[in-house]
Amino acid sequence: MVNLLAAIGLGFVLGMRHATDPDHVIAVSTIVSRQRSIRQAGAIGALWGIGHTITIFCVGAAIILFNIVIPPRIGLIMELAVGLMLILLGILNLTGVTQRITHRYTPLHDHSEQNDAQHNDAQHRDDGVVHSHLHQHDGAVHEHIHGHHPDVHMHLEPDAAMEDDGNPRSVFQNALRKLGLYQFLRPLAIGLVHGLAGSAAVALLVLAEIRDPRWAIAYLLVFGVGTIAGMMLITMAIGAPFAYTGRRFAPFNRGLGVASGLLSLGFGLFITYQIAITDGLFATHPHWTPH
Repeated sequence: MVNLLAAIGLGFVLGMRHATDPDHVIAVSTIVSRQRSIRQAGAIGALWGIGHTITIFCVGAAIILFNIVIPPRIGLIMELAVGLMLILLGILNLTGVTQRITHRYTPLHDHSEQNDAQHNDAQHRDDGVVHSHLHQHDGAVHEHIHGHHPDVHMHLEPDAAMEDDGNPRSVFQNALRKLGLYQFLRPLAIGLVHGLAGSAAVALLVLAEIRDPRWAIAYLLVFGVGTIAGMMLITMAIGAPFAYTGRRFAPFNRGLGVASGLLSLGFGLFITYQIAITDGLFATHPHWTPH
């Protein structure tokens, strides 16, 4: 029992270590490079980790419980999906498509960014002069009502951080509300794809060390929790430079975004070449070792 508990405890540490794999870090960096909030960066990391854990748990549990053997070609295709996804993320980042989609589907934007771009009015008064929109000041959400006359300017913030029933939202709930549906689903989907590539290796590692299926599945869950925690820390660390250089050092910030896109594109091409050519995905006898 002590050995099993120690192994499961180790699973949490290995899950955090797993989050630092290069392809994982590069994938989330393409998303976090467009964030201006460390909290939102952490929420993105958590969503990636949740998606990764779902796939690891489902595929890993199937392998453990039903002794499923994944054919080499299927295993390579699962890993190829990661390479293709990195290429796509890099292209979207470099062409600016990611930024445009993020701006389009994020419900709340920073006030300074709105002033630089345009006012997205939430409602207009009858006279067409006074209108309102939502924005942020120091992480707090405000409804800003103003007009084209100097004497019309006020802030209303009665329920920006409250649920419909009057209870305050948690920090994570506020971050998700600011992210929007698109930015909620994107890291979740990327995590699901990454989980496919690593699920077989994790399941085989568990089977080699833990024979009891119940403990093995518990290990997968703890491993997933460790991955979530590790990726949250990583995305917050990556997001910090972007958050603090977004306004003062805009050219440097854009340069970091371009660098993340180039890195994602280059690493994706490398993975794709290695799987398709070196490992012989399209050859008669492909070579695949889960890792």
